[in-house]
Amino acid sequence: MQIYRRFAFLALLTASAQAQWLNLPTPGIPRLPDGKPNLTAPAPRTADGKPDFTGLWTGFIGVDDLKISDAQPWARAVLQQRADAFGKDNPRFLCLPEGPTAVDLAGTTRRILQTPSMIAILHEDLTYRQVFMDGRKLETDPNPSWMGYSVGRWDGDTLVVESVGFSDRTWLGRDYPHTDNLRVTERYQRVDFGHLKIEARLEDPGAYSRPWTFHTSAQFAADTEMADTRCDPADTGKQHWTGNAAQGQSTAANVNPEILAKYVGIYKGVWAGRPRVLEFTLSANKLFVAFEGGEPQPLISQSENDFNSAAVAYRFNRDDHGVVTDVIEFHVSGNYKLQRER
Repeated sequence: MQIYRRFAFLALLTASAQAQWLNLPTPGIPRLPDGKPNLTAPAPRTADGKPDFTGLWTGFIGVDDLKISDAQPWARAVLQQRADAFGKDNPRFLCLPEGPTAVDLAGTTRRILQTPSMIAILHEDLTYRQVFMDGRKLETDPNPSWMGYSVGRWDGDTLVVESVGFSDRTWLGRDYPHTDNLRVTERYQRVDFGHLKIEARLEDPGAYSRPWTFHTSAQFAADTEMADTRCDPADTGKQHWTGNAAQGQSTAANVNPEILAKYVGIYKGVWAGRPRVLEFTLSANKLFVAFEGGEPQPLISQSENDFNSAAVAYRFNRDDHGVVTDVIEFHVSGNYKLQRER
């Protein structure tokens, strides 16, 4: 079944998680009497009084307000093609840098290194971003690159980062396309020792009718280290992926709407160390999922219990009486169970 062939590859991305120092206590951080990290302690500051973002951070999962109706016709067509092919050509699955996806919808671990003239953001897939803090201006016609070009400045205690020059070969978080005129403005706040708040504004008039924003947060990852999650292009398993774009026909299973209706509801669990809420709805005999109150995304039926979108797969579980109890959400970092609330 294609859903498992695809996610077998995703599991490869975490195969190298047996890294060194995963349980080594982080030195020099505030701790509670029981030895646990004090994540609500005051945020550290640099010698010049600015908030210090240096550290290992995890989470980066949030909500955006982008709607399919905001996309230009050509962008909608591309999005549909990618959904039909189950996102198999996503740069992430080709072992290529994620580009602006690293800004808007990539739940992962990142290390931030801060100096007065530059801030570096390191990613587990061995890519990185450089945020220049030396007063330089963004070029008006940059040569497009995978991770773009970024400059930063301070607005009080808020770090403001502006980025341009993303290659249009990269994708946005929900498999959305963009042009090489995409512009991203991020605002970082370290509210205390253990928590970041981030707001990103993305603008691309050539692809979308309005700018949209993305709100996320991250938590300090204490007493661990960053794993190496790069993938091997020789082992992606893409030759086994199927879909409309690959076969010229639909491979979705036909599921009785009465069965689909049983999956409608709110499901709650934990993912990446933070609460996760999903809402499944039914419209025109098709199942949809909404992340954290965001816009519903269509799901493709693989069987009566198995569904997938362009980036995530789901399996619904039922008890002996046929009542749906939970859903398993398949991610690069593992499989997560979310209990049905109603």
